Amino acid sequence: MPFKLKVYHSPDSDDAFMFYGISEGLLKDPSLEVSCELMDIQCLNEKALRGEIDCTAISFHAYAHCFRNYHILPQGASFGDGYGPRLIARTPLRLEELRGRKVALPGALTSATLAFRMLGTGCEEIMVPFDRIMDEVREGGADAGLIIHEGQLTYAADGFQLVMDLGEWWKKRTGLPLPLGGNVIRKGLDDHILKNFPPLFERSIRYSMENREEALAYAMRFGRGLDGTDAGRFVDMYVNRWTRGYGENGKLAVRRFLDEAFEMGLIPEKVEASFLE
Repeated sequence: MPFKLKVYHSPDSDDAFMFYGISEGLLKDPSLEVSCELMDIQCLNEKALRGEIDCTAISFHAYAHCFRNYHILPQGASFGDGYGPRLIARTPLRLEELRGRKVALPGALTSATLAFRMLGTGCEEIMVPFDRIMDEVREGGADAGLIIHEGQLTYAADGFQLVMDLGEWWKKRTGLPLPLGGNVIRKGLDDHILKNFPPLFERSIRYSMENREEALAYAMRFGRGLDGTDAGRFVDMYVNRWTRGYGENGKLAVRRFLDEAFEMGLIPEKVEASFLE
């Protein structure tokens, strides 16, 4: 009998692109019975904190709160290499002008929110579903908003001004990509699963990269209104060489991000990241 594993990921085009081969049954391991379930990343973060799922996409910020229970899979990282979540406003605004003002953030456990907090703006934070942030700023409910996912490509066309690109800020500051999300698997699962699922996941990512057009057509189902060009741009931003494997610099980026967050008092304890080899 094959070992069963339910894998959770977000309904975002980059995640869908990574899991295309597995989700559509194109790639299999006869010793594993893998099923995929889609759920908003904030919900996945919360379920991982409660220990309710065995294998999931996760924000690195959330991983800081459950690292004792999960290994980081060798594949599947979403890094912003010189680009990333973008802070936007209706009119030109300097970072120092945010003190005391309302800023809409895309979830308390997202890595984007953690990176923003590192700036120490002194703003008033309000948590807003990520796909409502531009509306919140446009309608005056917030003075600025932190855009993730497809909004990173569309904010200017929607009439917003860029205050800061957090991935660009982090790259200039550290020389490293900004770690946003990864995939984790529960410690203590059967060794067969821990050994055999990562190669299957790597094959799925490689298959999508090598068969880009068909994988992109699948991913566009989850692109929330992006046309083919923009959907391709977004996938290319977050499915890249870091996704195939962290390498030493990728691991260093995760550790530095979480170490600095701890030193600033933004997460409760120092994280001992466990990368499954």
